[in-house]
Parts: sequence; C-alpha cells; structure tokens
Amino acid sequence: MLRQLLWRFLRPYRWHLVGVLVFQFLAALGMLYLPSLNADIVDQGVALGDTDYIWRTGGLMLAVSLGQIVAAVIATRFAAQASMALGRDVRDAVYARVSGFSEREVSKYGAGSLITRNTNDVQQVQMLAMLGSTMLVSAPLLAVGGIIMALRQDVKLSWLIAVSVPALLLIAGLIVSRMVPLFRSYQLKLDAVNRIMREQLTGVRVVRAFVREVIEAERYRIANTDIMVVGRKVGSLFVAMFPVVMLVLNVTIMGVIWFGSIEVDAGRVQIGTLLAFMQYVGQILMGVLMATFMTVMIPRAAVSAERISEVLDETSTLVESTDPVRTLPEPGTVEFDAVTFTFPGAEVPVLSDLSFRVRRGQTVAVVGSTGAGKTTLISLVARLIDATSGAVRVGGVDVRDLELETLWSGIGLVPQRPFLFAGTVASNVRLGREDATDDEVWQALEIAQAASFVRAMEGGLDARISQGGTTVSGGQRQRLAIARAVLRRPALLVLDDSFSALDVATDARLRQALWRELPEVTKLVVAQRVSTVTDADAILVLEDGRLAGMGTHEELLATNQTYREIAESQLTVSASAGEAGA
Repeated sequence: MLRQLLWRFLRPYRWHLVGVLVFQFLAALGMLYLPSLNADIVDQGVALGDTDYIWRTGGLMLAVSLGQIVAAVIATRFAAQASMALGRDVRDAVYARVSGFSEREVSKYGAGSLITRNTNDVQQVQMLAMLGSTMLVSAPLLAVGGIIMALRQDVKLSWLIAVSVPALLLIAGLIVSRMVPLFRSYQLKLDAVNRIMREQLTGVRVVRAFVREVIEAERYRIANTDIMVVGRKVGSLFVAMFPVVMLVLNVTIMGVIWFGSIEVDAGRVQIGTLLAFMQYVGQILMGVLMATFMTVMIPRAAVSAERISEVLDETSTLVESTDPVRTLPEPGTVEFDAVTFTFPGAEVPVLSDLSFRVRRGQTVAVVGSTGAGKTTLISLVARLIDATSGAVRVGGVDVRDLELETLWSGIGLVPQRPFLFAGTVASNVRLGREDATDDEVWQALEIAQAASFVRAMEGGLDARISQGGTTVSGGQRQRLAIARAVLRRPALLVLDDSFSALDVATDARLRQALWRELPEVTKLVVAQRVSTVTDADAILVLEDGRLAGMGTHEELLATNQTYREIAESQLTVSASAGEAGA
C-alpha cells in the first residue's frame, strides 16, 4: 500500500526527486572524499613537515565541505517541496473521496477516524517522504561508498565491517518486527481518542445536563491511558535501538583502534590511513544507522498508508451513471415505485414496498411514529443513500440515472439536524445561492420567519455565527436553515422535521409564508405535530416502514386507524397541558 500510494502521489514531482538524488549523490561524494584528504594531510603534510601541502589540501577540504553543504541544502529543499506537495495532494484526494461518500460509508468509518486519516495518517506518510528522499538516498551511498573507500585504505581491517554491519541489520530487523503491530494498534487507539473527544465536545450540553462529567472524564482517561501504554511500548523499543546501535559503533571503533594500532606499530599502515579508515567506518555505520531510523518510520507510515488507501479505494454506493441525465423533464415531481431499503447487515428493512407519487406544486406531509422510516425516505429522495430495490424518481428520472449535481441543485433540503457553519448570517444563508443579493437574502429570511431576530442581532446579516450555530437557539437555527433552502428557489423543498423547535404560532406563520410565497414549489414535509400537516394536499402515514395510508387530514381521520391514533394522542396531550396551565 505504501509503495503504491507514494508512487501515485509523488509521480508528478519526479523531477524534484531526481534533483534530490543528484544533489544527495554530490553531497555523499563530498563526505566520502574528505577522509582521504585528511589522511593525505597527515601522511604527506604533517609527517613530512610540508606546510604548503597542508594549506593546499586544507583549502581543498574547505571547498569540498562548502560544496557538500550547498548540495545537501538544495537536496533538502527539493525533498521538502515534494513531500509537502504530497501531503497536500493526499489530503485533497481523501477530502474529495469522503465528500462523495453516502451516509453508509461515513457511518462505516466514523467521523473521528476519517479526520485522523486525513490529518495524522497523512502526516506520517508525508514525513516518510521527506526523510526518505534524503536519508534513504544518502544512507546507501554512505554505506556502500564508505565500504569501497575503506577497502582502498586498508583491506586487512575490513573484517570488522563484515561483523558490525550484519549485527546492526539484525538488531534493526528484530526491533522493527515488533513495532509494526504496535503502530497499527496506536493508530486505532488514536481514532478512539479523537472519537470520544469529538463526542464530548459536540454533546457537551447533554453531558452537563445529565451530570455525566465524571463518567465522561473517566471514559476519556481510559482511552487516553490505552494510547499512552501503546506509545510507551513503541517509545521503549525506539529508545532501546539507539544505545544498542551506538554500542556496536563504539565497539567497532575500538576494534579499529586496537587492531589498527598493531598494524601502525608494525609499519604496515600509516597513521593518516588509520584515521581515514576510522572515519569511513563511522560513515558506514552512520549510513546503517540512518537506514535503521528509516526502518522505524516505515512501519508506521505503512500502517497510515493502508488506512488512507482504504478510504481512497472505498467504493461509494452513490455511483453516478456513465451517461447521466442532466435535465429534469418533470421538475418538482417525486415518485416511489416499490421501494425497499435495508441497512447492511440488518435483518428487517427500514422501508418496505413503498409506492406513491407527488405532483409538482403539491404539499405532501410524511408522518409516523419514531423509527417508521421518515428520515430514510427523505435520504432516498436526496440520494444520500440508494434504495435496496425499487426506483426513486425525482423530476421524472430515476435518481440513479441523474447527474448528482443536477439532482441536488433542484432540491432545497433542510435536514433533521440543521447545521450552520462558522461565519455570518449572510454567509450561511447564501450557501443556498452564492450570487444572491442582500434583498433576496432578507426576503428568504422573511419567509422563514427569521428576519426579526436577525435584525435584532448585532451586525444584522453580518452577525457572527459560531461553528454548528451554537450562538443561536435551536428554533433560530432551524429558521436560518429553512431560509438557506428557500433562497435556492428549488423545484422541490424537503423539510425533515424542520419545525420541531418552533412554537405553534411561529410554525403556523412559517407554513403560511411558504405556501403563499412558493406556490409552484413542491414541498415534502416530515412532521411530528399533526397541526403542522393539517393543510397539506396529501399526508403519507408510515408504520414500520410501510405505507399505512395516504390522503388529506379529514380523509385519514375518518379512514385510517394509525393516523387517528397519532392525532388523538396529540390532542389528548394538548388538552392535558391546557388544563394544567389553567
């Protein structure tokens, strides 16, 4: 997964990688050349007292050092540009993929996990690309080049290299093999921490209302402790690696000094040559150490790449037709033809054999008990999910044959939980239509019965709205969401229990304004209150996912037992509330 992901997203920046390779090669040549020059200074300059030779060779060493530094800086710049661009492109790809997910795929992964994959996991792959294109290139150059140069200096001591390098590789292999499962576990536990944190921030009002602060704090503490335990195990292995590597390095240097001094004493090796050999051994082991460091990073990046690839390879159930329909022959119409929907793994369908038709300009309400499938019906109309069987037609065309942009541009949707974005009142309402004028925004707010409280807010249309709309009440949030949908002037207005937070008087004024100002717009309304739907052209009654009845308020009261029970229960509750108030 890691190799395919890097190849896919680094391919556009291959010339940056070529630049890294070229300049890292030049930098490595400079590093490998310096010990030989140092040996020459000792053997031919210091030993013979040739000061001019020392100055000339020292000047050459200085020039090589400066060249090596410049080459390393340029290589690092190329690597940084490629890796940062990689991170940007992967995040863009994940975001674009997730944006195309249906509710089913989002629920499968969870919001917390998707956020982690697009932040922490991408960062791991990005860091590997950055360090890998520098360290992973220079490490073999230093190791192989150091071996060649060391053999040129003294073949007799080369057996020390043949012992130390395999020892280092064996140590690294053992440690890395234990790190891979720990990294996978760490990322999963990081998902859990993000999920719990997100739940607690989103549901902070519920936590406080039910006095669950202690319980939620304990829940977070357990998740946080779990990730700490795994992180400590990873850290212990990581920390243990470097002392062991340094032990091997220092023992090797001691061996070079011990056996090299014997050769110097016998006159078979010059002191400068021994010093150069020691430096080459250090470079060889440094190359192995850098490779070892990369082998620690690769497993974690591999786990992250696997998690990213899962999202990128996920097939959305919202597959657009290869030859999509881009026009609606009957805008505003909705038809369900024997529609059944079942969630994956569920034994009982949410909706069963549902058939009805909504004509253009009609106001059709959907009522039913909790769990009857009302919101699922709305999701099928907007194609947030696809029917398991049967056909859903909007504008006279099966939604699976429609271009998604064409479908969504013709629908004004107010979901059951309206969401406002951080910004202003105007920016949130203009999500319905970006080119709308202020007058058009105010008109939409008037229809949605939101103009009065917006005028009272500091700044009016420019009043600040926090993320999620927490700076306004639930009823105000619903009315702003309705204004956003109204501003769109869609052929089909879908209101999923969008009046639940409104008082009866505001509910009535809002419905009258919608019916009066948008007579040509088809309205599909999910409601809990019977009083909200009494003036609808038709009412659909759902019971256990099936159509239990369809007709006007009066017709259903006379003929439909399910609707009559819903209406009578609400009337009883209202009467009881009235008596209590009296």
